Amino acid sequence: MSEADLNDDLKTRVAWLYYMEGMTQDEVAQTVGLTRARVLRILASARGDGSVQIRVTTKLSACVELERRLEDLWGLERAIVVPTPEDASKINGIVGAEMARYLNTSLRPDMSIGLGWGSTLTAGVPFIEQKPANGIKVISLLGGLTRVSQVNPSEFAWRVADRLSAECFLMAGPVFAPDAATRDALMAHGGIVELAERAGSLDMAFLSLGDLTPHSIFVKYGLLTPDEIVSLERAGAVGDILCRFVNAQGEIVDHPVNERVFAIPPLDLRRARKLVLASGGWNKVTIIRAAMKMLSPSTLITDADVARRLCEAD
Repeated sequence: MSEADLNDDLKTRVAWLYYMEGMTQDEVAQTVGLTRARVLRILASARGDGSVQIRVTTKLSACVELERRLEDLWGLERAIVVPTPEDASKINGIVGAEMARYLNTSLRPDMSIGLGWGSTLTAGVPFIEQKPANGIKVISLLGGLTRVSQVNPSEFAWRVADRLSAECFLMAGPVFAPDAATRDALMAHGGIVELAERAGSLDMAFLSLGDLTPHSIFVKYGLLTPDEIVSLERAGAVGDILCRFVNAQGEIVDHPVNERVFAIPPLDLRRARKLVLASGGWNKVTIIRAAMKMLSPSTLITDADVARRLCEAD
């Protein structure tokens, strides 16, 4: 047995004794022959990597009310509203975990699933249940990054495909080509043509949304220059959908950056049988509203503060 298997077995045994059999941490430590400090670290690791998932099975009545209002106002099949955390930095993780749970309950054999990118979707990966192979296909909807530390569209799609034992189709190229001609040449490649065809008839698509604040991925990874970001804002951009920048009405803005994007056009995803938007945080309200107008998604997963604002008059 490998060291990794031993560690997984130990983690599972410690988690089972503590969460399922109700032992105290001291009792677990005595049973497995570890120190209490080591048991604490193992339990924290199990929570962090999704090995242990704790759910509150009742909902705040305010969240339920917001879900019904969103469904009525925006014509959604389903709205999922989570409480806005006191610590705003936890929103991506909470929304991402809820996205994963929605995926877990929606999966069927032979589905084709399209994936966007972002820290929210990436945060959900540990909560996606491991599945045996059953014909599922995962399609990445945009190119990758050449410099990254945590979030990369290609790596994210591959990780999801690995959890689902699925075949994975990747857009093998940079998400921002150097110019429009290069982007067009990449899109004409035979493998990308096949991917685009698959993206046009998805069973499900999952998207997160990006803003143009100083905390955005575009700023963090230097994907766009400060001058490009300023000019996008002047052109009316409020954020991006699959790296195409749109205005508050959900219209793609006329800007050279949009001509270089190596990604599936967002409007193509309106043909998906189910289109899921998962995004939250006060800084995302405007782009979420724009995406709702542009894409008419079937499902929205967000936090309560965003939900309240989406229920207000535009």
